[in-house]
Amino acid sequence: MENEVQQMVGHLVRRLQQRATRLFHDRVRVGGQDLTSVQFAALYMLHRQPGLDQARLAEVISYDRATIGGVVERLEKRGLLKREVNRQDRRARLLRLTEAGAAAVEALLPEVRAIQDDILANLDAGERATVHRLLAKSLGQEADPQEG
Repeated sequence: MENEVQQMVGHLVRRLQQRATRLFHDRVRVGGQDLTSVQFAALYMLHRQPGLDQARLAEVISYDRATIGGVVERLEKRGLLKREVNRQDRRARLLRLTEAGAAAVEALLPEVRAIQDDILANLDAGERATVHRLLAKSLGQEADPQEG
């Protein structure tokens, strides 16, 4: 029975997530940053789409809306992003990177891209592309042809 559990998709996905998290944490910390993968994802999306509000940010990084506030608060305290009042909806806050936040994304992006291959290090390039395509498909997404 133990072997059966170890071969279940959910178990394998959890172990792969653990590997991805460990690689990210170890390599980003060596690079002089102390960010979680969720914090990096938030910064990266704000780098690409400045002015998102917290709800939209949570949506685009597939993170829980109830807890994105804590992520944003920690990044703001570290001086990596700032909140601005939305002129169309004064209750909402728009998020923008600071210069330090933009510099962190630009410094870390090459390393984060390199980590992607390391997550699936036991696979060749074709197998990595297949896994990427199948994972995206299982989530109802189309795989980015540049990824793999």
